[in-house]
Amino acid sequence: MRLRYHWKWVILIFFLLLLFLILQGYSHTALKQSLFFSSLIGLVVVTPFAYLIARYLSQPIYDLTQKTIQSVSSYFKPESASYLGDDLDKLSKAIDEIAIQFRNRIDEVSKERDYLQTIFKGMAEGVLVVDERGRILVANHALRQLLHLPPSVANRTALEIIRNAQLEEAIRNVTREGNSISFELNLPLPLGKAFEVNVVGILASPGEIESGAEGVRGAIAVFHDITRLKELEKVRQDFVANVSHELRTPLTTIKGYAETLLEGALQEEVATQFVQVIKRHTDRLTKIVEDLLTLSKIESKEFQLKPENVLISGIIDDAIDFVKELSERKGISIRKNDISPSLTVHADRDYLEQVLINLFDNAIKYGREGGEIIISAIEEGRGEVQISLRDNGTGIPKEDLPRIFERFYRVDRGRSRELGGTGLGLSIVKHLVQAHGGRVWAESQLGEGSTFYFTLPCPV
Repeated sequence: MRLRYHWKWVILIFFLLLLFLILQGYSHTALKQSLFFSSLIGLVVVTPFAYLIARYLSQPIYDLTQKTIQSVSSYFKPESASYLGDDLDKLSKAIDEIAIQFRNRIDEVSKERDYLQTIFKGMAEGVLVVDERGRILVANHALRQLLHLPPSVANRTALEIIRNAQLEEAIRNVTREGNSISFELNLPLPLGKAFEVNVVGILASPGEIESGAEGVRGAIAVFHDITRLKELEKVRQDFVANVSHELRTPLTTIKGYAETLLEGALQEEVATQFVQVIKRHTDRLTKIVEDLLTLSKIESKEFQLKPENVLISGIIDDAIDFVKELSERKGISIRKNDISPSLTVHADRDYLEQVLINLFDNAIKYGREGGEIIISAIEEGRGEVQISLRDNGTGIPKEDLPRIFERFYRVDRGRSRELGGTGLGLSIVKHLVQAHGGRVWAESQLGEGSTFYFTLPCPV
């Protein structure tokens, strides 16, 4: 107890003791009176020393109480407005206040931590957090999936787990200088991915800097997966190059023959032959333009199918009639293989016929003379009908199979141009089948022919 603030109680107790001793002195013998006065003198002498000792012992409690109350007032918002009672009561209340505030702060920090973890888990971008030494602190779920990281990456460097000197150098520069760096990161196979990486420094707070901490506490690297964008850019570049090439060849031929005719060949016997060449290449250009327009229409947002329940056998017959002249010219027979007359699909009749015509046309052009094309259709248990078209042509190399549905992709470019192919027929097939909600793929063996498959939904 702080005696300096309770001196009235000390004086009161002193006079009560003095009064008690005086009363005792009047009612006893001389010896007792002598003892009384001796005790009185002792009390007068000892009391100041007792006061000083009590004051000395209570000073640390007082100081501790004051500092605790000041800390509560400076760093927290006190729950109670005042601290009443003696020093020990005030100290007890201040400690209780600190405990309450610490619990509140811990709850707030826990909520913020859970919130940040939820954000990290939900981000599609990969996030890597390192300390000032480049040691990994956090790698979110998206980054683990994108880079196939091991389960434990804490306290390891980015170079150890990603093995890319460019990334390591960027992190080192950021943690050393505190700037930000953006660059494109290309990882080799087996990942074979491309990322746009942004690395920024984690700066120390003003309080940390004043206490002697460095200006940069670490770095955050954010990985944006741009693999698909790079692939699309490559497709676009290939598409422009292929279109330019496909258009240049017939245009050059047309221009050359037209100039020859204008220079006097109109009167020659070869004039008719020249005009036929011009017409053939003009037809080729027209077919390319028509196929490009068809692809553009299919990929546009305005493209609409008009699906209905149609008998697949009847549409196959119509497609066979359409390519009959071409197949007879090469002596190729087309046969339906046990297709049920009642087998029905839910599809757009006109576009389904175009899919079949394109597949027949492709099989006839690249099939052997005197060969055979067999078309089958069966209902599968997954609510769809599978249609297959098999030929006994030269086949397709295994490495080319994944790309045969790309625009302008040809296994044999020279032969394809000779046969008048545009390289867009199978691409149109893929887009139309996918627009119906189906799948398309191919199987082939060199020297034994190829089989093309696609699926369509059953009637609804």
